[in-house]
Amino acid sequence: MAVTIKQAALIVAFLGVLSFIFGVVAENKKPAAGTPISRKGVVICKYPSDPSVVLGYLSVAFLIFSTIAGYWSLFYPYKGKSVPQSVLFRSTSFFVFFNIALFTGGLAATLLLWPTITEHLHLIRNVHHNLTTECPTAKTGLLGGGAFVSLDSALFWLVALMLADNAREDHLDEVEKDGKADHGQVTTDEYLVKGGTV
Repeated sequence: MAVTIKQAALIVAFLGVLSFIFGVVAENKKPAAGTPISRKGVVICKYPSDPSVVLGYLSVAFLIFSTIAGYWSLFYPYKGKSVPQSVLFRSTSFFVFFNIALFTGGLAATLLLWPTITEHLHLIRNVHHNLTTECPTAKTGLLGGGAFVSLDSALFWLVALMLADNAREDHLDEVEKDGKADHGQVTTDEYLVKGGTV
């Protein structure tokens, strides 16, 4: 079954919204700090149940899927008609939104991965030789910010898809007009006039 532009847009939007939801929930579930437990020469940090790491990685995964789907949707041959990429990039608006979508996708990945990996490291490396440690967690606000930028990235992919659709339709209309003009043209070589002269 062939994919339509509307279906591709829904896929990109759905994946972007999932990334956003997982990122926001991860931010809300992240504990403020751990509880330091002193032992002989070390401090062991005990953290409450922390689903923010798993939710953060899920948010990143759906961001990646959304970005791949967004990129794929721009160049997919809808209705079996492919358009050269150079035709799409001739449009300044498409070029701008394509690059913004890529940039915001990268920024969202950075904002989501940084606190997720940091939090993961805090959980697995919870024994400290510094007796004054306060059992910190990842920076607050980064996961939520990354979630919003992830949603922005999906929206920019959708705008780029609309612009690609416009450029695709314009190109196919031009090709169709050129094809009709070629069929309708008559050259003098095609007709023989009595007497052999034109």
